[in-house]
Amino acid sequence: MVQEKGLTSVTKRQLERMIDSTNLRPDATTEDIKKLCRDAKKYNFASVCVNPCFVSLAADLLISVEVKVCCAIGFPLGAATPESKVFEAKDAVRNGADEIDMVINIGALKDKKYEIVKKEIRDIVDVVGKVVVKVIIETCYLTDEEKIKACLIAKEAGAHFVKTSTGFGPKGATAEDVALMRKTVGPNMGIKASGGIRTIDDAVKMINAGANRIGTSRAVEIVEGIEQQKLLV
Repeated sequence: MVQEKGLTSVTKRQLERMIDSTNLRPDATTEDIKKLCRDAKKYNFASVCVNPCFVSLAADLLISVEVKVCCAIGFPLGAATPESKVFEAKDAVRNGADEIDMVINIGALKDKKYEIVKKEIRDIVDVVGKVVVKVIIETCYLTDEEKIKACLIAKEAGAHFVKTSTGFGPKGATAEDVALMRKTVGPNMGIKASGGIRTIDDAVKMINAGANRIGTSRAVEIVEGIEQQKLLV
């Protein structure tokens, strides 16, 4: 088990079940997604996170296993119209998505058009029913005050998680941002740390800070590093 810097305990199995193994590259191929799904089944990750065009493929490959299919919506800019994001989310669920990672309208948040941001999230939550919705606030573009406001809006709109980053911005997740988000939303809402998480040390820092889901394109390397270093049991 890992027991350091405030982390009570987490087994290798528990860490694997916190990971959203991700391939959102613009040049991702069918074979890349097949490998992503094979690896996710091998390690029993929480989900694979893919672009909308690959949801059906991933859902077919992961049928009858615990691994969920997560789809990125309004990705990576969050600047699509609310109607298009709602349609994209509904379409993803119809194609087999179990979870939705949506990017907020960052400009609207910075313009203090909070009702626009909240309605967009709420409309997606409503249209996908029981499907888990994670709200990407893209912390690298926000002040601390804006991060707090974005988290509160997501919570009020009924989202299940707030998420730090797309991984496509100038900066990814930080332990400080995760801690601020956890303090803001309280103990019961999910927090996903994503963007620049490449090692077991990175993952542990985020979990210590309050994350209960880790998004990474280096999931296999992290798990294999754990095994080689015998860090977790």
